[in-house]
Amino acid sequence: MQLTTCFWKMVAPALMALLALAAFAQTSSPTAAPAQTADVNLNDPDRQEALRVYKEHKLPEAAALWEKVVAKYPRDMVAHESLGVSLLSRADTQADPEKAKADRLRARAELLRAQELGDHSDLCNTLLASIHEDGSVTPFSKDKEVEAAMGRGEAAFAKADWDEAIKEYSRALELDPKLYLAAVDLGDTYFRLKKMDMAGEWFQKAIEIAPNEELAYRYWADAMMADGKMKEAREKFIQGLVAFPYAKTSWGGLNSWLSRNHLAYNKIPIQVPQGPTTGPKGETNITIDAASMGKKDGGEAWLMYSMERVLWRNEKFAKEFPDEKAYRHSLKEEVSALSLVTTVFAENQHRKKIAHPDPGLVMLAKLQADGMLEAYVLLVRPDNDIVRDYAAYQAAHRDKLIQFVDKYVVPPAP
Repeated sequence: MQLTTCFWKMVAPALMALLALAAFAQTSSPTAAPAQTADVNLNDPDRQEALRVYKEHKLPEAAALWEKVVAKYPRDMVAHESLGVSLLSRADTQADPEKAKADRLRARAELLRAQELGDHSDLCNTLLASIHEDGSVTPFSKDKEVEAAMGRGEAAFAKADWDEAIKEYSRALELDPKLYLAAVDLGDTYFRLKKMDMAGEWFQKAIEIAPNEELAYRYWADAMMADGKMKEAREKFIQGLVAFPYAKTSWGGLNSWLSRNHLAYNKIPIQVPQGPTTGPKGETNITIDAASMGKKDGGEAWLMYSMERVLWRNEKFAKEFPDEKAYRHSLKEEVSALSLVTTVFAENQHRKKIAHPDPGLVMLAKLQADGMLEAYVLLVRPDNDIVRDYAAYQAAHRDKLIQFVDKYVVPPAP
C-alpha cells in the first residue's frame, strides 16, 4: 500500500510538541541574560510571536511570521525548521495546486537549510524524507469524493478546526472503510483534543486496516508518551518498528522515546567479519583477520562464517531457492553461517575451557539459544537481499521480532 498524508503530519505528534517545547525553552527566563548573537536573537519580538502562534498550532499563520525571523537571522536553525513545518501545513490549505506545490518546495528548501546549519533531528530527517523533490503529492484515493473529503479534512486540521476535521475524515472513512489514513488522522485529531481514549480507538482501527504500516503505531505511542504512559508507549513503538523496520521513520519513534527517558539502545557487541567477495575473474575471496586468531577467546570460530557462506553461494542457494534464477544473500544463508559459528564456538569452549571468551560470540550463542538469530539478522544487520525475506518471516514470527527488540535492543521503561 502506498500512503500519503498531509506532509508535516508525517511527523509524530509528540515530535511536533517536542520541537515547540525545545524552541520555547530557548526563550529567556526573567532572570536570564538576553540570549542574542549575530545568528539568532531569542528575545526578538517577531520570533517570540512566531513561536507563540506556532505553539497554538496555527501553522499556516505562523509561516509568515517565521519568514520574518529567517530574513533577519538566516542562521537561526530552529526558525528554518519551524518555517519548513509551517509551510508544509499551509500547503494543505492552498486551493491553488501550484501555490500548494510552491509551499512544499519552499518547505523542503528550509528544512535542507536547517540541516546545513546542524539540524539532524528525527523531525527534520522525517520531513525531508516525506517531501517529493518536485513538490508533488500522491493522492489519498482514486475516488474523487473521498479525495475531496480528505483534502477538506487536512485543510481543517492545518487550521486547528478540529470539529470540521473530524467531520471530513469521518466522511472519507464512511465512503471508504479501508482508508487507512482517514482512521490515522481521526486518531491524530482526537489526540489534539486531548481525548486520548478516542484517539486510541481510531489508531487501533487503523492498525486493523493495515497492520504492517508503522504510522498508526507511532502516533498512538506518541499519544501515550504525551500522557506520561512510558511503558505503554515503548510497547507500541516496538510494535510499530516490527510492522516495517526499513522506512526512514520506523526508528524515529523509539529514538524520541529513548531521548525523552534519557536512555540509549542496548549494545550488541557482535562483530561479524566481512563475508566472501568475488574477484575480477569471478573467483571467490575470503578475508581472514589474523589478529583474531591469536586472542585465545574463541574467535577462530568466525572462520566458519565465510566458509559456510561460500558453500551457500556455490551450492546451497540453488537447492534452497530453486525458483530464483540468480544467487542472493538470504536470511537462511546468514542464519546458517552464524549458527555454524556458534556451534564451533560452543565445541571449542567445552574442549578448551576458554577463560575470556569473545563477548560477541557469547551474545551470538545466547541469541541462538533464544531462537533470535533471524530477528537479529533482519533488524540489526539486514542488506538489500535479506530485506526481501522480512515479510515471510514477520508473517510467521512477529512475536519473535517483538521479543528481540524488547529484550535485546530497547532498555525497559524507567
